Amino acid sequence: MQAERPPSRSELKNAEARAKLVPLAEGERPTAVTVAFWITVALLVVNGVLAFSGYEVRGTKPPISGEIVFLALMGFMAWGLWRARYWAVLGLQALLALGMLGSGLSLPLAADLVSAVLAAAIFLACGTLFWFLVKAMARIQMPERR
Repeated sequence: MQAERPPSRSELKNAEARAKLVPLAEGERPTAVTVAFWITVALLVVNGVLAFSGYEVRGTKPPISGEIVFLALMGFMAWGLWRARYWAVLGLQALLALGMLGSGLSLPLAADLVSAVLAAAIFLACGTLFWFLVKAMARIQMPERR
């Protein structure tokens, strides 16, 4: 028989961090999730205006069906963020990770200073919101304490 090992330092730190978490009250929404909601709504409005104003990407107008699907998904995610749903925060974090990946990879390829600053700003903004949403997700999925 093998003796049970004591918990590692990282397991002890995780347990301590979990003990400090406070479950969400009924109708409560963490600040990071509220900020994420408003950012999502702003992006939704900008994309909607661009989609229906005839904006062209590389000389061609994107198909309206794709725009409608994207806007519907973003609207559904915004609704989920407003209601502090775990799946909505997780979906936004996936989009933020893609934003960090794209801007991080484009940073060394920037043709001028403006492009480099824009890529760095997008990377930092996505990374900051991603970081604050991690703790919010822990509180959202946390079960009620007995």
